[in-house]
Amino acid sequence: MSKTIFITGASKGFGRIWTNALLERGDKVVATSRTIHAYDDLVKKYPDTFLPLTLDITHKQAVNEALAQAKAHFGSLDVVINNAGYGLFGAVEELEEADARAILDTNVLGTLFVTQAALPILRAQGHGHIIQLSSVLGVWSLPILGMYNASKFAVEGLSEALAHEVKGFGIHVTLVEPNGYKTEFGGGSAVRSNPIAAYDGVREQLFRTEGMPAEEYGNPEATIPALLQLIDAQNPPLRLFLGNLGLRKTKEEFAGKIAEWELWNDVAVAAHG
Repeated sequence: MSKTIFITGASKGFGRIWTNALLERGDKVVATSRTIHAYDDLVKKYPDTFLPLTLDITHKQAVNEALAQAKAHFGSLDVVINNAGYGLFGAVEELEEADARAILDTNVLGTLFVTQAALPILRAQGHGHIIQLSSVLGVWSLPILGMYNASKFAVEGLSEALAHEVKGFGIHVTLVEPNGYKTEFGGGSAVRSNPIAAYDGVREQLFRTEGMPAEEYGNPEATIPALLQLIDAQNPPLRLFLGNLGLRKTKEEFAGKIAEWELWNDVAVAAHG
């Protein structure tokens, strides 16, 4: 049975790949981007099942109007994929105020606005699935990506709380956590701070030792079966890693955290009073 899916940031990267796959299998798709010219081929190929919308997700009223238009056009809304977002590369000391505010506006508030606009529709239907594109960097941090980490940690906390709030309404929430993939995340879509020489060594180590070497990045096309299985699941998970690094490194990271918490637990318990 076909589904009606609303997806943001769908003109490139995961968004475009997933939009193509959903349309190919017969789903109805509302795809948003700051420009819809990238969708001209899809409009011609899928005139009855594809609705492209120009949208800046940082504008709350525009977001409300886009979700209302999607519902009016197709009559229902089954899945909302908050895919829009971008990376900011820079050590904490290097970050400019404007860049820090901008990434929070898009990655956090934009996700919030789309989620808020979708919820009344999904509640009225008594069903729905909100998929938030997070990252493995919403679970643990890497240097030089601190502000991006902060934005995804915020999406994680927001979405986990949301999952508890809407469970009784028949609405599922899933955080999708990709590791490194061969998309434009680190390319033209990214913003970079003005470097301070003191952090050059940390910057050089980032992908060589603590992250994922670029040659080991995943193939974005390989995520299609996982996304389709997630969308079709009756009981989807709260979190889904994409790629071969996520769970492995998360186990390592949390083993270290738990060991340190245990080491300081006597101090923590004594502080209770």
